[in-house]
Amino acid sequence: MPPSVPSLPRRVARILRTSLFAQVACALVLGIVVGKLWPDVATELQPLGDGFTRLIKTIISPLVFCVVVVGIAKAGDLKAFGRIGLKALVWFEVASTLALLIGLLAANIVQPGSGMNVDPSQLDASAVDAQTGGGSLPSTTEFVLNALPQSFIGAFAENELLQVLILACLVGAALLHLGHTKVPKVLPAVEQAQEIIFAIVGFIMRLAPIAVFGAMAFLIGQYGLGVIETYAKLIVLCYAAAALFVVLLGVALKTVTGLSLWKFVRYIREEILLALGTASTESVMPRVMQKLRRAGARDDAVGLVLPTGYSFNLDGASLYLSIGTLFIAQAVGVDLSLSQQITVILVLMLTSKGMAGIPGSAFLALSATASSLGAIPAGAVALLLGVDRIMDSMRVVTNLLGNCVAVFAVSRWEGALDFDRAKKVLDGEIVPTQDDDEGGPTVPGADDGKGEPTATKAPAAAVPVTPVAADPDDKPAAVPAQSVKEPAPEAG
Repeated sequence: MPPSVPSLPRRVARILRTSLFAQVACALVLGIVVGKLWPDVATELQPLGDGFTRLIKTIISPLVFCVVVVGIAKAGDLKAFGRIGLKALVWFEVASTLALLIGLLAANIVQPGSGMNVDPSQLDASAVDAQTGGGSLPSTTEFVLNALPQSFIGAFAENELLQVLILACLVGAALLHLGHTKVPKVLPAVEQAQEIIFAIVGFIMRLAPIAVFGAMAFLIGQYGLGVIETYAKLIVLCYAAAALFVVLLGVALKTVTGLSLWKFVRYIREEILLALGTASTESVMPRVMQKLRRAGARDDAVGLVLPTGYSFNLDGASLYLSIGTLFIAQAVGVDLSLSQQITVILVLMLTSKGMAGIPGSAFLALSATASSLGAIPAGAVALLLGVDRIMDSMRVVTNLLGNCVAVFAVSRWEGALDFDRAKKVLDGEIVPTQDDDEGGPTVPGADDGKGEPTATKAPAAAVPVTPVAADPDDKPAAVPAQSVKEPAPEAG
């Protein structure tokens, strides 16, 4: 007899129970509905999203430290690590500059602020100060100095990723210098700590739907849907420019690595939806690092390129800043010359690198750009206060995809990418699971009982075998106790 097919309600219930993507998608829609129907209640739900982000932030620094230290120690080549860092910075600069140019070109063609005829004197400049907390972007010298740690513990306590990266590089280099004979227990301890952190990530991610519901309900309840009508032209332009940039990212990824960006988007669809709901790329950073490692990128490349990109490769923010600058100028009736627009690019190339982790950083960067031009009133930046939060979705997804493409491209460039594994994972021939970090290699072709292929463990060997180099995500299978011989006594 053919197996009975579960009813539609049971299939839906099973999907909602087992699929994080389905849970987050439902939470996103529910948050929009609650925010629209009960805005007063929705504005009180912000702690749900903020609490989840705080939990994720507590593990980002130790996770980055462990991944980088293990990556350097296992790669065994500090020069290769330096090459990865240099190539990553080159990629970041080219990508972010391209994003700025696309934004500037799009704003010149569409003219999103033309016809608004805004009187800058009628704008409340103090609202920008309230949004930024009276802060300022660091100068180049301050940015470099702030990247250097003042204390080992302080870097972790303040969640300064660049400082943690530097400490991790120093520790990894020290392990290579001393060798495993002098400090044989340090690297295994770091690897075990990494496993614990990934387990914690799994626990926290179960709260993701609640976080998305709270964050989205607050957004709609606080700002409403009316702001979309007011700034429709600007919003559509920003999202269209971001879509064009993502297409170019796909072309670059295909050219450099031969991998498909669309298949990668499908692979990390849960993380993208979570980033959309919480308006934060930090909320998905641990999971994305894990998935990049499982997709064949080497630990040292993932550990260095992705966290560094969070400070140096904000492609979505670069698009928004260039379009926003021209939007403000057009809204107040200022016609920027070609030389002034070149100045905008140069200023934003610097200010966009110091934005990460600073409250109201987009407004600080826009204010700095307006001040450098001298033609745009600083108070005109307040025009974007109502729409800035709507742009978060565009920024976070573009930033996330830009940094993931950078990991694959730099890994391929440096020979740190297992291309065959990456292709199989993105094609669905290998379905990585949470158990990948805990056991043997996976093989395709099994069925999980739901009609979908999944990964199964390779059968254990029937006879003792000599351990061989394993996949980075796997551990060698345990050898039966009776097959282990006692070491011969040393000669006297």
